[in-house]
Amino acid sequence: MKNACRPDWQTEFADQIDDLLHTPAVQNLQYYPHHHRVTRYEHVLLVAQLSFRIARAWGLDSRAVARSALLHDLCKIGCYKAGSRNVKGSDGKWTAVPTFYYEDKLPYGHGEKSVYIISGFMKLTRPEAMAIRWHMGFSGGEDSRLVGQALQQYPLAFALSVADMEATYFLERERSEERRVGKE
Repeated sequence: MKNACRPDWQTEFADQIDDLLHTPAVQNLQYYPHHHRVTRYEHVLLVAQLSFRIARAWGLDSRAVARSALLHDLCKIGCYKAGSRNVKGSDGKWTAVPTFYYEDKLPYGHGEKSVYIISGFMKLTRPEAMAIRWHMGFSGGEDSRLVGQALQQYPLAFALSVADMEATYFLERERSEERRVGKE
């Protein structure tokens, strides 16, 4: 459906992901932290938008990569536990501040764990599964020859990896800085 307030890509994007966006698994990502003071939900939504636009520009299946992006970090659900840590203030006094600790009860890797979890609920195509599995690209700890082979054989994986890196290392950092400056 056309929406006069949105660019065409945003309407098409929303139509492609709406059913997944409102699932409990994706909605629960709102309660988990990600880097740079954004939630895991904000992260996967941004990665989905970026990967959708990349796929359109590259002539790839934009629906498949956007949906894969929404699901790529499901492996993080239940791994963060609330706690506190002590921080020394400028006055020299120690204060307990809230934090999260990582505790993984299913140490099955990162991308492969997300694929494993998702496979219990829905069928992924091979390109979708590979995109989720290899979304870390060369920043993961895998053999670089395998990463290169996977990204070459499965362009959706490369598109998702590029979007994930752009979101994590550039856009989310900028948003975090804007939030921090706005609070001062």
